[in-house]
Amino acid sequence: MKSLCKLLLLGLAFAISATSHAAPKGEVLVLLSSETELPLQDGKTLPTGYYLNEFGVPADALLRAGYQLTVATPKGNQPKADPRSIDPVYFAGKAGEMRRIQGVVESLTAPDHVRSMAEVMKSGLGRYDGVFIPGGHAPLIDLSNNPKVGQLLQHFHAQGKPTAAICHGPIALLAAQDDPGSYEQALVNSRLDQARNWAYSGYRMTIFSNAEEKVFEDSLKGEKLRYYPAKAMAQAGGQMQFADAWQPKVVVDRELITGQNPFSDHALATEFIKSLNQH
Repeated sequence: MKSLCKLLLLGLAFAISATSHAAPKGEVLVLLSSETELPLQDGKTLPTGYYLNEFGVPADALLRAGYQLTVATPKGNQPKADPRSIDPVYFAGKAGEMRRIQGVVESLTAPDHVRSMAEVMKSGLGRYDGVFIPGGHAPLIDLSNNPKVGQLLQHFHAQGKPTAAICHGPIALLAAQDDPGSYEQALVNSRLDQARNWAYSGYRMTIFSNAEEKVFEDSLKGEKLRYYPAKAMAQAGGQMQFADAWQPKVVVDRELITGQNPFSDHALATEFIKSLNQH
């Protein structure tokens, strides 16, 4: 019996070793904001960044599924977590799981591991099987209005490669139009403007809902956001779908996978990996 147990343990160790050294299934680009101060109305700002679980939970699932991850920001600097997101409430109350995910994220975002968007595009986007945009309010600062982000997304759109975004991450999709900066300025000035040649016009999608954003804004003690992302996406031509506030919701339409809020993290990871495996 002891010999059999020893053989079984040796076999298990060999299997784990073989898996850990196996070639990855493919490579996924993770696009994060370089910025940490969200502009508000009246020239005020708010500390922000990515939401820990919105980045870390899908990233951990992708790694476990055998995918290699490359993290990029517009400037190539190390992205930062929104302090509000470092809370066990986003990990089913499990502080230990939160710390484990923090470790995964810290490894992925070590300064020498993060690449600039220019580097990523220069090396060729064809190497990536999909792109993932985590949430937190930071994408509203330097992704949604960035023509280079638009070029990057147009590649994945044209190739039909899985494109996943969660919570505020889908706002980056607005970059894939002719003049995203002008569209953003119209939103900030409360002008009704049309998105021009938006790649995702007519797609079914979701994002942090107006009801959820109102709760967040109410926590700012009188400060106001410049615009609500869900309204911006609907105005651009997105066919918006929402669950009740704070309930998980994932919408899949063609290559696009979007999640509504922080509590959609596991469901988004499942759909994204399914799409990657099929593609």
